[in-house]
Amino acid sequence: MSKLPRSSRLASPVDTGVHGEYRITRRPDDPRPLYRFSDHVSDDPEAGRYHLYAGWFCPWSQRVTIAHALAGLEDVVSVSYIDNARDGRGWAFRERYGPDPVNGFTLLRQAYEATEPGFDGHISVPTLWDRQTSRVLSNDFTGIGIDFATRFGHLAKPVVETYPEHLRAEIEATDVKVEATDEKLAALDERIGDREHLVGGVLTEADIRVWVHLARLGPRIAEYPNLYRYARALYQVPAFRDTTDFTTYAHPDWSLA
Repeated sequence: MSKLPRSSRLASPVDTGVHGEYRITRRPDDPRPLYRFSDHVSDDPEAGRYHLYAGWFCPWSQRVTIAHALAGLEDVVSVSYIDNARDGRGWAFRERYGPDPVNGFTLLRQAYEATEPGFDGHISVPTLWDRQTSRVLSNDFTGIGIDFATRFGHLAKPVVETYPEHLRAEIEATDVKVEATDEKLAALDERIGDREHLVGGVLTEADIRVWVHLARLGPRIAEYPNLYRYARALYQVPAFRDTTDFTTYAHPDWSLA
């Protein structure tokens, strides 16, 4: 870990006038961001080997931090947060959440370029860093979340088994994209009905994937009574509540409490 003074390990403020806007790299025939890394953790991972770079504002990142908490990995996989705003340089480490505790990088881009010189893909959170190989292991949020849920049982006792083998096919079949249109939300409200969980009557990865988007609807979610009840109930679970900062969703005076 770098021993440089704290102030020298923080990025300068966002400046789109100097650095421009961040551009998400995509393939010409695919509108999705180009994620370059999708490796998995080792079959027998050690405590302390991996570090998660996360973002409070990002639903994809929160999927992983919730999975991390439910898997009981607080003392197994370390977590730090990048700043909430970016310019053309991409995500950065600034005063609000502090410097990069692993590498002393000021920009998350440096982690990607250390892994692949001249990197031209999407710089995103969550990003899983491998301390042993000094490279980005993955920025595939689905894969990271599943790895957290399934590969660390020898190191930590999970709070909840969020990806049990007998429910995996149903979890993947139930992966719901929450679109903020009246029609889509009304359909999802009806689908949830009076259920507490989406799959198998228990808390699973399926609930995590839906909840992070519902939480970002803000006060609008109250228009859908089943969704509102469901989202509020999940918010009572510490892993959901403790990974949530509503001020980063542009709803600073609202919560699901």
